[in-house]
Amino acid sequence: MPEGHTVHRIARQMTLDLVGPTLAVSSPQGRFAAGAARLDGRRMTRAAAVGKQLFCTFDSGDVLRVHLGLYGAWDLYGDVSPLGEGDVARGSLGAPRVAARAGRPGVAGDPPPSTRRLRMGEGESQQLVEGGATWPPPPVGQVRVRLDSGSVVADLRGPTACEVLTADEAALVRDRLGPDPQTVEDTTAAGEVVVDRVTRRNVAVGQLLMDQSVVAGIGNIYRAELLFRARLDPWTPGRRVPPDVVRAIWQDWVGLLADGIRDGFILTREDLDAAGREAARVDPTLRHWVYGRAGLPCLVCGTPVVVEEMATRNLFRCPVCQV
Repeated sequence: MPEGHTVHRIARQMTLDLVGPTLAVSSPQGRFAAGAARLDGRRMTRAAAVGKQLFCTFDSGDVLRVHLGLYGAWDLYGDVSPLGEGDVARGSLGAPRVAARAGRPGVAGDPPPSTRRLRMGEGESQQLVEGGATWPPPPVGQVRVRLDSGSVVADLRGPTACEVLTADEAALVRDRLGPDPQTVEDTTAAGEVVVDRVTRRNVAVGQLLMDQSVVAGIGNIYRAELLFRARLDPWTPGRRVPPDVVRAIWQDWVGLLADGIRDGFILTREDLDAAGREAARVDPTLRHWVYGRAGLPCLVCGTPVVVEEMATRNLFRCPVCQV
């Protein structure tokens, strides 16, 4: 499942490429036809992420809410902007680049404005597509919604949620989510909210960290890695976790989320030198302490990493380091 860093990157990409121009909105699959008609011909004024959820606000006041779930992904085609470090820095989005481009109508039959394709989901990849195709490119597969600016097309496939809300309805959804380090004004105060929500419950801390009403954006990888880095047994009831330990996990999450947004992938091993970090960029098996390493020796103590089921999701932990 795409975790919080991915959705924040999607929001920043849409800010660059889709905020500003009038959008042609359609539902090639047909399942979102009514919602698409409500947004068609409107301008997106803001794209923002809270946890794993994307909120795209339009000039009508309507909000497109998307939760990618386990299998969802966005594919962007055309004159897709490179997402540089300055674009992903917290609070440094700046003006959308598309607003400064010379506009071009998306006339069927015209060649595409560029050949870049960017997929943003659980993984992130890009490729160059052979020229000569018509514009806009025909939908491939089950596309729930298509956003077309005339120079960039964004196709959404396989989401858990895709709906149009009023501003008030969107606010209610956001209010049900826990703190997200990238959206709160005061990370210290937000951390105290998380401390309270964890330590007053008798639910396993590993389950609480995945509860989006406790803290927003943490998925299976971040959950396993945060708990290992804290040397905390995931099965410990929240009320038995010392408040200072929860504060430390929150502060670790603040930093790891920012790193993931910047890098486009989750790297949690702080023991890697510069060469090791470069190797981990191309080899996902080098990125994590315990996640995905069931049966392999713990990188700290050598004990085989175990995988267990917690609330229907796989949980990776070291039975010796995490006590």
